[in-house]
Amino acid sequence: MTHTEIEITAELVRDLLRDQHPDLADRPVRLGARGWDNQLWRLGDDLAVRLPWATQSADALLRKEYTWVPSLAPRLPLQVPVPQRLGEPSERFPRPWIVTTWVPGAPADRAPATSAAEAADTLATFLTALHRPAPDAAPVGGYGRGGPLAERAEPFAKQLTSATELGLVPDPDAVRAVWEDAVAAPAWAGPALWLHGDLHPANVLTAEGTFCGVIDFGDLCAGDPACDLAAAWVLLPDDATDRFHSAYQPTPDPATLRRARGWAVLQALGGILIGEAGIHGRPGGKPTWGPPAHTALRRLTATAR
Repeated sequence: MTHTEIEITAELVRDLLRDQHPDLADRPVRLGARGWDNQLWRLGDDLAVRLPWATQSADALLRKEYTWVPSLAPRLPLQVPVPQRLGEPSERFPRPWIVTTWVPGAPADRAPATSAAEAADTLATFLTALHRPAPDAAPVGGYGRGGPLAERAEPFAKQLTSATELGLVPDPDAVRAVWEDAVAAPAWAGPALWLHGDLHPANVLTAEGTFCGVIDFGDLCAGDPACDLAAAWVLLPDDATDRFHSAYQPTPDPATLRRARGWAVLQALGGILIGEAGIHGRPGGKPTWGPPAHTALRRLTATAR
C-alpha cells in the first residue's frame, strides 16, 4: 500500500465537487470509510464520493466501475453502488474519482450474517443474477481472478508458509490438501461469466442477519465462476453451504466446487494475515478480517479430513 501524498479531507471533496460537479457541492460531506484502495466520503444521504488513496491500481479500478457497473446493476437483486459521475484528475487532486449511490448496511466482517437459510438463498440469488456471459470486451481479472487456479500457486505457498510460521494455521497439511485437490480439478469449460472478483466480508453488507448489499466492484472481471463461489465458505454461517449450492443456478458441478474451495483457501489465508497485521497495527492490517477468515479455513479443512 502506498498512501497518496495528498490528505483527503471533507474540504478537498467539496472543492473537487465545486470544480467539476457544482450541483452536488452543497450537500453535507462526511467520512464513510477508508478501504484498501479508496476512501469513501458520504455525500448527503444517498450518494458517496470514492477517491483513490492507498494503491496505484485504484485509478484503473474506479474507471472500470464507472464503465461497467451501471449496465450490470439493474439486474442484480441486492443494492450495489452505481457510479453517477466521474471526476477527472486536476491540480487539486491528480487522480480520477467517482460519485456513486450510497448502499446502507454493515460490513460482514463486523456484522456477519446469522440467518443461515436466508443468507444462503440471498447470496445464491445474487450470484445467479450476476454470473451471466460477459462480452468479449469485459475486463480481465487482476491477480488471476477468474483464471486458472494453478497460476496462484506461488502466492498460496507464500501465504501458507507465512501463516504457519506465525502459528495461525493449526493444520497446514489439511490446507495444502484442499489446495492441491482444487488445482487438480478440471478447468472451467464454459463461457467467461461476469464476476465480482472480490467477495470478502468487508465487501458484502448485512442487515437483520442476512445480506443486503454488495460493494466495491473494482475487481469486476470475466471468467470462471468458482472465484465468486468461494464466498459460500467465506461469508455464510455454519451449515449453510449446501443450501447455497442448491439455490445457485445452474447447480455447480463437482469440479467447479473443488476449484471454489481453492479460491476460498486463498481468501482465508489472505484474510488471516491481514487480520494479524491489524492486531499488531501494521500498515494495511485490518483486525476484523481475521475472525471470518479463521472460520472459513476451519470449515474447509474440516471437510478435507
